[in-house]
Amino acid sequence: MAEQVPTGEFAHWRLYSALVVDDEEGMRRFLERALAGRCASVAAAGSVEDAEELMRRQYFDLVILDIALPGKSGVEWLHELRERGFSGDVVLITAYADLDTAIDALRAGASDFLLKPFSLAQMLNAVKRCFDRSRLARENYVLRREVQELAAGDDRLVGRSEPTQRLCELLRRIAPTPSTVLIQGESGTGKEVVARVLHRLSPRAQGPFVPINCAAMSPEIIESELFGHVKGAYTGASGNREGLFFYARGGTLFLDEISELPLPLQAKLLRVLEERRVRPLGSETEIPVDVRIIAATNRHLAQEVAEHRFRQDLFYRLQVVEVNLPPLRERREDIPDLVAHFLAQIGSQLGFTSIAPDAEMMRLLQAYEWPGNVRELRNYLERSLILGGFHWARGPSAPSERPKSDSLEDMERQHVRSVLAAASGNKSEAARRLKISRKTLERKCQQWGI
Repeated sequence: MAEQVPTGEFAHWRLYSALVVDDEEGMRRFLERALAGRCASVAAAGSVEDAEELMRRQYFDLVILDIALPGKSGVEWLHELRERGFSGDVVLITAYADLDTAIDALRAGASDFLLKPFSLAQMLNAVKRCFDRSRLARENYVLRREVQELAAGDDRLVGRSEPTQRLCELLRRIAPTPSTVLIQGESGTGKEVVARVLHRLSPRAQGPFVPINCAAMSPEIIESELFGHVKGAYTGASGNREGLFFYARGGTLFLDEISELPLPLQAKLLRVLEERRVRPLGSETEIPVDVRIIAATNRHLAQEVAEHRFRQDLFYRLQVVEVNLPPLRERREDIPDLVAHFLAQIGSQLGFTSIAPDAEMMRLLQAYEWPGNVRELRNYLERSLILGGFHWARGPSAPSERPKSDSLEDMERQHVRSVLAAASGNKSEAARRLKISRKTLERKCQQWGI
């Protein structure tokens, strides 16, 4: 009678692929059958040469490898795999129950090993340990990024105006679908907030949300960041590195400022959207990806296409569902709610006692055009909280009324000083909190003699 194992405990490996390498046909079939219904794909080879050919054509997250193989041994091949930068898990199978064999296996880079004869449950538990470690490593990487992104951010929509309610209804309608989404809106309107809301309301909510700003990196860096690279792909590539498509598996990849992506990378992204596979820099192997793409831009992409700065075919691929965000001046009714929300949030983050604007100040806040939208409002409120009051030109009541320019610069300088002090002088951390580049911060510090 076949061995029975609990199916639920070993049934969630659909993101992973496995390769079985064993010269015994019966063992190959046993392992292949055991994993076929649990993993995304399973392949088998009877020799190192056959396994090499399979690995040239397909990416594998896990290799189950017999030590005793004709020609090159499993341990020798494992050494070569690690030297070439293979970062997947390897479970070695051995018939020799001695400590030296186990030590050699671990030194060679094995993730685990199985002693023949082994049961189905023992094998599945070894595989489970490998996939659990891989999942945790990916989740830790994503969580570190999310902590950095959310340190001064937010992930919910605030407001009761008609435009905001229409937006919420649209998001509720499209979130459950797997469709690619294109978010368009002026700078500061909250495109990443909307992307996070879509992710949170989607069936992928338990998966990672991985954001990247396409305008913040050079073309060389962003290609490696998105798709990954293998050892030796370029000068300084000392090992394999998985890209963000890998880390976003089972979740959402948010491509902010997609219009800034160079044309050659646009072509590569189009291919990924069409084939659902990525090829790391310098690699001949394609890796299957399971991600939802949400892209955002503050430009009019149709105009970018007309002026040959953005690929038309990629535009159509991204524009399956389009979300247009209203500027803050078109939803002024939301300003009181936003003010209350941001003052409470910033006060909690900085440890300051919250202050509230009076009726006249709220009128001025609602009358101002806010060209920088919600981001400008939040920054103004943060400066006001740090300085202990709202500084505003008390002139005639007019929609264009705004803070005095000289006061703004003074406030900005004091704000930068405060954030630098809070970051213990670390300019990279201060720039992240201020949501500006380090280069911009250094220029301002030089200008103000800080």
